[in-house]
Amino acid sequence: PAVLLCTAARASEEPSTVDFDVRPGGEVHSFSRSLGDYTCTFTYSAQGGTNEQWQMNIGVNEDNQLFSCSIWRPQGKSYLFFTQFEAEVKGAKIEYAMAYSQAAVGGQSDIPLKKEEFKITETKVSHREGEFRFELSKLMIVARTPRDEL
Repeated sequence: PAVLLCTAARASEEPSTVDFDVRPGGEVHSFSRSLGDYTCTFTYSAQGGTNEQWQMNIGVNEDNQLFSCSIWRPQGKSYLFFTQFEAEVKGAKIEYAMAYSQAAVGGQSDIPLKKEEFKITETKVSHREGEFRFELSKLMIVARTPRDEL
């Protein structure tokens, strides 16, 4: 998985990092970005606190085989209470994904969610109803793009 992340980070098209607000209030919100044929969409519902500044980074590696999407709170820990989350990729199939309750910042390490708190399908990473403990600060996805065979 680490090799996939490094490979995906060296993008042929300029990777794109965009700031967005994660808003509490219990309503379902979505934030989406596309790069070429690939799209990453983060859908969530959160409670408590005020808006938090988050970032989404998307990129494609140099041979166009891997699409990466990372969604995180740059301050490391979110103080919002997430009632649901889902990150979906279009145009590629997930090869590796991980969700974290705390993102690495200031010498701290990423703290992954427990495996039973979330689920991964071919195109989505999402909370697992009844198991997810409402903490989310980072999502990482590396997806394999379809190859055109000659």
